[in-house]
Amino acid sequence: GSWITNLVMIVVLRFMFSIVPGLSTEAAWTLMNVVYNTITFFMFHWFIGTPFDLSQGEYENLTLWEQIDNGAQFTPAKKYLTAVPISLFLLSTHYTHYDFLTFMINLTSLVVALVPKLPQMHRVRLFGVNNRKYPD
Repeated sequence: GSWITNLVMIVVLRFMFSIVPGLSTEAAWTLMNVVYNTITFFMFHWFIGTPFDLSQGEYENLTLWEQIDNGAQFTPAKKYLTAVPISLFLLSTHYTHYDFLTFMINLTSLVVALVPKLPQMHRVRLFGVNNRKYPD
């Protein structure tokens, strides 16, 4: 269900950007890629905890990415969620005709979306962001 929802979100984003008057196909693909990667970055890697108080605090300091499949790496869900930004990068690069500026924008967006997904980044907080300290 969530994989299909993810694909539907991509199609809706692409459709929304394609109907904007005056927006070229190249800009629409780049915007779709950047917006998708930004949304998923915040959803999976920025917000911590759970939306409901049903976990009794065991996931309080974890991002959604760290909670998926109890933190196991290289599961089908994590492989899919890693492959989607790569695929969007390849599509947007192709449809922007390998223009250097849009390539760099898409590559930067891809790097920002992929680096937090690496196993080496599991439970790592850069620059103290989302590093909660609770009194004992």
